[in-house]
Amino acid sequence: MTTIRTADMLHSLLHRLRDGAPGDPVSREEIEFLLNLTAPQDLDILFRAAAGTRAQYFGNQIFLYGFLYFSTFCRNNCRFCQYRRANTGLPRYRKTPEEIIDAAERMAGSGVHLIDLTMGEDPAWHENGEAGFKRLAELVEEVHKRTGLPVMVSPGVLPEVVLERLAASGVHWYACYQETHTPALYTDLRQGQDFDTRIARKHQARSAGILVEEGILTGVGETTADIAGSILWMRDFGVDQARVMTFVPQPGTPMAGLPGRDNLRELVTIAVMRLVLRDCLIPASLDVDGLDGLPARLSAGANVVTSIVPPEQGLAGVANRSLDIEESRRSLDTILPVIKGCGLEAASADDYLAWADRRRKSHFLK
Repeated sequence: MTTIRTADMLHSLLHRLRDGAPGDPVSREEIEFLLNLTAPQDLDILFRAAAGTRAQYFGNQIFLYGFLYFSTFCRNNCRFCQYRRANTGLPRYRKTPEEIIDAAERMAGSGVHLIDLTMGEDPAWHENGEAGFKRLAELVEEVHKRTGLPVMVSPGVLPEVVLERLAASGVHWYACYQETHTPALYTDLRQGQDFDTRIARKHQARSAGILVEEGILTGVGETTADIAGSILWMRDFGVDQARVMTFVPQPGTPMAGLPGRDNLRELVTIAVMRLVLRDCLIPASLDVDGLDGLPARLSAGANVVTSIVPPEQGLAGVANRSLDIEESRRSLDTILPVIKGCGLEAASADDYLAWADRRRKSHFLK
């Protein structure tokens, strides 16, 4: 049951977050206080405040991202990921440029606002020297030209010179998730990958004029303090999109035996991100709970639907390889009615592009 002191602290903190400017000081202890809320009445207040903050900055508009996982090969051995190199029992694919462009055009025709080109650190691209990265830049340029949409790339850690080349090829976004900003936990999750190098690539992408998405996982052994630290890092960096997803244990990985968790921590983190980061984009991913989990994430303050994957293209998801894809439950025909049922509406592609252009210009004006 909520105590009077807790209720007073909650209302006072939410009032200050609601009325302050983006980036205004908020302490780690205050963020942890919000992340630790569990009473239903407190959570209802938190989610309502987050939804109100979203409305303040974005109205009732929701953005839509097509997700194109074009290679499931990876040279890394992340302990949480089913696509880790050592998982030899997993079926893999590597789409051709023609298949990628065809899928991207289909996504664009369905009405998405962005094409998210994602892969593992596929050796065919990462270890083929200059030729591999040149092909990646050419692919991005062609997808952008053929669809007319902004492009996000999620290809792992890239050399700085490649980020500059991608910016020249029309990339709007670079996603390179840290998963946690606690170095010890990072070392456990992303074994053999340097923490500081991954951070540096985000700074270099920003310097090249590319918008940056950051992401974290819940349910991987993190503490509330770890999540609070990540939110503060995102605020201080000024990320343009902040993602959180619940970890889904995967066969063939060292973390396969971990108990599955409900999505409450993810929902609370979405809400706290919205209150602290305020004017950045926050996704509601279809990759954890599928279409059934979308209303709760939107109610928590998310304003982007991600992992929209068309059926019959042989494409996979990340956390859940096949969830809802071939049943067409990750297509806009089924997603749009859910958005409408939440009292929200899909933005136009022009609205999204205008937001992205304003955001990029704002970095150069600072």
